[in-house]
Amino acid sequence: MTLQQILTPSIEKAVKALFDVTIDKVEFQTTRKEFEGDITMVIFPLLKVVKSNPVELGNKIGNYLVENVAEVSQFNVVSGFLNIVISDNYYLDFFGAIKDDVNFGFVTPSRSDGTEDKAVMVEYSSPNTNKPLHLGHVRNNLLGYSVAEIIKASGKKVYKTQIINDRGIHICKSMLAWQKFGNGQTPESTGLKGDKLVGNYYVAFDKAYKEEIAQLMSVGKTEEEAKKQAPIILEAQEMLLKWEAGDEAVISLWKTMNQWVYDGFAKTYKNLGVDFDCFYYESNTYLLGKDVVQIGLDRGVFEKDPDGSVWIDLTDEGLDRKIVLRSDGTAVYMTQDIGTAIQRVKDYPDVGGMVYTVGNEQDYHFKVLFLILKKLGFEWSKNLFHLSYGMVDLPSGKMKSREGTVVDADDLMQEMTDTAQKIAEDLGKLDSYSADEKAKLYSTIGLGALKYYILKVDPKKRILFNPEESVDFAGNTGPFIQYTYARIQSIIRKANFDFSNKSNMTQLHEKEKELVKQLELFPEVIQNAAQHHSPALLANFTYDLVREYNSFYQAVPILGEEDLEKKIFRVQLSKKVADTIAASFKLLGISVPERM
Repeated sequence: MTLQQILTPSIEKAVKALFDVTIDKVEFQTTRKEFEGDITMVIFPLLKVVKSNPVELGNKIGNYLVENVAEVSQFNVVSGFLNIVISDNYYLDFFGAIKDDVNFGFVTPSRSDGTEDKAVMVEYSSPNTNKPLHLGHVRNNLLGYSVAEIIKASGKKVYKTQIINDRGIHICKSMLAWQKFGNGQTPESTGLKGDKLVGNYYVAFDKAYKEEIAQLMSVGKTEEEAKKQAPIILEAQEMLLKWEAGDEAVISLWKTMNQWVYDGFAKTYKNLGVDFDCFYYESNTYLLGKDVVQIGLDRGVFEKDPDGSVWIDLTDEGLDRKIVLRSDGTAVYMTQDIGTAIQRVKDYPDVGGMVYTVGNEQDYHFKVLFLILKKLGFEWSKNLFHLSYGMVDLPSGKMKSREGTVVDADDLMQEMTDTAQKIAEDLGKLDSYSADEKAKLYSTIGLGALKYYILKVDPKKRILFNPEESVDFAGNTGPFIQYTYARIQSIIRKANFDFSNKSNMTQLHEKEKELVKQLELFPEVIQNAAQHHSPALLANFTYDLVREYNSFYQAVPILGEEDLEKKIFRVQLSKKVADTIAASFKLLGISVPERM
């Protein structure tokens, strides 16, 4: 039980006994640093039902708690706030209960009544097969993966998925450019990852297209005319028509080049440390949803215009009219997304909600999508969430994939590893490491820096990513937290005594108490992070835990403590902090090193 769960009924009893008043809610907050106390009750709301001044009211409730609640040792009242001091015994008992619990903070995905909550499907990554993953995809993948892991830790079953945009004119551009300029190049013949190779031809198409536009404009065409009449874009459009008609040669090339890209993506995902349970492909889903349009028409949810196109009018909802089927009977993206959502629930009947990890430029799209699914009567539509996130910028500016100026995900990860190597070598503490150990450590630090820097920021906020700043070994960074974990592992290795049994401590040092209090927050932080779809809550909790540990480390001796009971307790406490850092970082997709 949490402190709030222990104190709430006791305070309700106190108010009833002292003032013969029944209350249904008690408001708590964290005690401010300048006051003594572990948890604070806000008295002001009670003044509506109890005729008294706040100090007198607080004193009466405080005295009742000291006399009747074993966990409360003393109190003080400041204005309308009752600061409650919790006994050391409470924190010692709490620590004793969690110190060997390897699942501390985590909830298994089943309830006490024997039923299971509905599963959640989390979509992320969702790339195009005409270019490699870039910095924007990195934030998307890290957010989606971490949110999926956090929701799982909060007690729900989770499926991780993505929809791969593997069809359309942009895919044909890469295919056509490869046909024209590729000279039979393959990933094997060039030594390039397949997604890189295909991405090069997407850039090559754009270059050739611009040259043709310039040539047509030089002979009197307007820019608009030139863009439409350039031979290479007409060929790409013809290729798309052939693909849709099932042309064997086009389909064969499409399958070959897409496979190159999938093989390349797989390497990037592995290096980034993310995974998926199932995949959806737009080439399989682009016709989905068209049957739902007729159902919507029959129910009066959709309306047909004179030209045969089908729309939904959402003006009463503060939105606009949205097309769901063109006059020629072809689907739009909205139609596909409606159909894909419905298909996912058919494929996974235990899914009762979905999280879409997509940039904030699509906020409006998802408002409309969720509202349409609600109007169509799907019960699970109330459990749909758009994990909207801001763009990632670099000091050098924005990225443009057509011009080949994207920040490649693989290159970024390598740069982070190289930066970590340079800093680690400058610090000069790795002489005893083998080459393989050094390489693994550089990767752990570099990727930890990248992931933490991105995940510590609220998803909705735009990020200016500074690689050098992220690898700093001081401040709110991944390497700072990893270093503290490694420092604790060093303490544990040097502990040449048995610290497995429960300590017989009866009193806590102030720094020990603060550290246990911080650990106590971990289960609640996981639940809050899951509810708000925010890894930032977990990242910043971990930073606060590490700061508290370093304050403890500086204030009290650990292995140098002469009192054996205190020494045992402090090593146990250090170990639990390290375990919690590792557990929290695992939910963020970040590894921790045993030595640094």
